[in-house]
Amino acid sequence: MPDLLFRGATVIDGTGAERRRADVTVDAGVITALGDGLTGRQVIDAEGLVLAPGFIDMHAHSDLRLLVEPDHPSRVTQGVTCELLGQDGLSYAPVDDVTLPQLRRQLAGWNGDPDGFGWDWRTVGQYLDRLDRGIAVNACYLVPHGSLRMMVLGWQDRPPTPQELARMRELLGQGLHEGAVGLSSGLSYPPGMYAGTAELVALCELVAAYGGFHATHQRSYGKGALEGYAEMVEISRQSGCPLHLAHATMNFGVNAGRAGELLELLDRAIADGCDLTLDSYPYLPGSTTLAALLPGWVAEGGPAAALARLGDPVARMRIGRELEQTGSDGCHGVVVDWATVQISGVRDQRLAAAVGSTVAQLADARGSSGTEVFFQLLRDDELGTTILQHVGHEENVRAIMRHRAHTAGSDGLLVGARPHPRAWGTFPRYLGYYARELGVLTLEEAVARMTGRPARRLRLERRGLIRPGYHADLVLFDPQTVGATATFEDPCRPAAGIQHVYVNGTAVLRDTRPTGALPGRALRRTEQGTRAR
Repeated sequence: MPDLLFRGATVIDGTGAERRRADVTVDAGVITALGDGLTGRQVIDAEGLVLAPGFIDMHAHSDLRLLVEPDHPSRVTQGVTCELLGQDGLSYAPVDDVTLPQLRRQLAGWNGDPDGFGWDWRTVGQYLDRLDRGIAVNACYLVPHGSLRMMVLGWQDRPPTPQELARMRELLGQGLHEGAVGLSSGLSYPPGMYAGTAELVALCELVAAYGGFHATHQRSYGKGALEGYAEMVEISRQSGCPLHLAHATMNFGVNAGRAGELLELLDRAIADGCDLTLDSYPYLPGSTTLAALLPGWVAEGGPAAALARLGDPVARMRIGRELEQTGSDGCHGVVVDWATVQISGVRDQRLAAAVGSTVAQLADARGSSGTEVFFQLLRDDELGTTILQHVGHEENVRAIMRHRAHTAGSDGLLVGARPHPRAWGTFPRYLGYYARELGVLTLEEAVARMTGRPARRLRLERRGLIRPGYHADLVLFDPQTVGATATFEDPCRPAAGIQHVYVNGTAVLRDTRPTGALPGRALRRTEQGTRAR
């Protein structure tokens, strides 16, 4: 008799097909049957509830948090059973003894930098082994381009020599061989932003040879957004590498109502043979570090050099002109509006009073300018401040999520006093607000964007669908009550309506409560697909 029976579930299988009523059995971590009148040792009454494949977060920043807090409540409470890590060209593998301290400092605003944490890996394979010691959800990993560049070129704004490019390819090939599913790039973040098209083509050719894909945070989501997307398509065309557009948005005032232009560009690329997918989050504000708004030249040489420039009056004048007059490349070519930049977290808790306020509000309270407040926060917090940027447009968000290549990604940061609520609310918000309440997507379409479609991109072996023989990564939810409860004022609240979540057949959420179980594994790319070791 099977271990587990979901009796009378409304099955949405992840393909986009219409829902159907069925019993579903699980044994030894694998779905064994769908039908009527099935039996099992443990019975879950699923009458009136939807049974779907576990959700796949195509853009997660849990690289460190998943190790610090392996029961991972922000994800299991919203039905996520797999995450894609190593995003935006910056993460912690591969590293060496020189770059690790730099990355820890640069990424503290994204991931924190906890005291006493054991950094006992250097390669991609060793990092995946560390995940395998016990995590709540499954995880895939992308080799981060910026980290490769840091190891080989440091923080220099120049093209690599042929020897340096060969070394980057060697490190990339090692990471892919050890199980990474592709390459990520972060082209508005240093040092990845210093790379040219030819460098990325050369790296993506190797990724294609391994059967991986390129997931890119392209150069601009503001003034140069369409040109940035076009460059990524061209890199895919030249290299033959499949393309995944991370947090595909059209933000800032210059792009209001222009999602259709992006989708036309993508449709032309797909028609020309480009293997293309994208992800987005169902919210308007973005989230990043305050330091990300700096012009790229400020960061050349690394975090210490950037802080030194922030103390140089001549450099500060130049930075101010770019931010407020011409548009910084770090701020996507758009002149900064300090009223849209809201502090969401600080590393130094002596600065905690700033959290929740915009830079403009802090400037008014201090009788100062927004730029001076910006400089002071960066210096006092040693670049560790995180922000929300209120620059999105609802019509663009809805148009992009309807696209046939769309998948869901939270882009969620898990540190700071008031992080973006997308870290806790992305998947239930799609199901509750955009599917049930607004009807932008059907429930079947929403589930497919979170399950079967991303599983195909990741080449997950026997995951992402409800079928006999597939791994039992499953979520049971109430379609009438499912929704995000996380808000911008109270962002770390679990979803409503998510009843049970299973990873590899083990309950990580039971009756809406995390169980503390750690059945997740690193899913490694192989020639046949992506699987656990």
